[in-house]
Amino acid sequence: MDVDLSEKTALVTGGTRGIGRAIVRALADAGARVAFTYRSSTEAAEALVDELEAGDTEALSLQGDVADFDTAQAHVDTVLDRWDTLDVLVNNAGITRDGLMLRLTEEDWDDVIDTNLKGVFNYAKAAYRPMMGQRSGSIVNISSVVGTSGNAGQTNYAASKSGIVGFSKSLARELGGRNVRVNVVAPGYVQTDMTDELSDDAREGILDAVPLDRLAEPEDVAQAVLYLAAPAAAYVTGHVLHVDGGLSM
Repeated sequence: MDVDLSEKTALVTGGTRGIGRAIVRALADAGARVAFTYRSSTEAAEALVDELEAGDTEALSLQGDVADFDTAQAHVDTVLDRWDTLDVLVNNAGITRDGLMLRLTEEDWDDVIDTNLKGVFNYAKAAYRPMMGQRSGSIVNISSVVGTSGNAGQTNYAASKSGIVGFSKSLARELGGRNVRVNVVAPGYVQTDMTDELSDDAREGILDAVPLDRLAEPEDVAQAVLYLAAPAAAYVTGHVLHVDGGLSM
């Protein structure tokens, strides 16, 4: 996709691996200055910054827990202090704590909701006033096909990802008058560390349900995010873009 984000600033949560890393690289390839958050993989974060800077991208890594509002505010403030603007926010950070409801603990529930859903609130809240003041901006929140279809053993994850959809549509209505767009990308099964752990039978079962007969690559999701962040999507807000190979049809 030919997208020019020169002189634009992007912040991506959970940017050191998988989908997040692909999003960071896609935004950088489009010319954006890119900041990304990470929780504990300092070595991976430093390597990604080095890689981006080697390609003449201004890059910044920010450590912290997305579930903490003060951390989110500090990250947004740091980006604004360095680059004066925040044009694109991608809420990607997420975790799983899978298990049937019978065995799911309160901690399993709280950890997933706090990271996956409250984390989206935290960064969107921190970016709200700056983007309103700019009268421009694009927020892209990463949900999941599980948020619309459900999945046994993932009640906590499904609740968090479904919540992102309702949150995003509501926020799109609030911010539309200030030319700030809010959209959702809902991936299906993506070739990441998580899916690498699937058994052969589980993988075969998934592929049987996907019309395109393959798992997504992280880059497939990144290109969808790039579209929603770009001027080409200037009249798109409150939308859920499914990137699932037809799984949710």
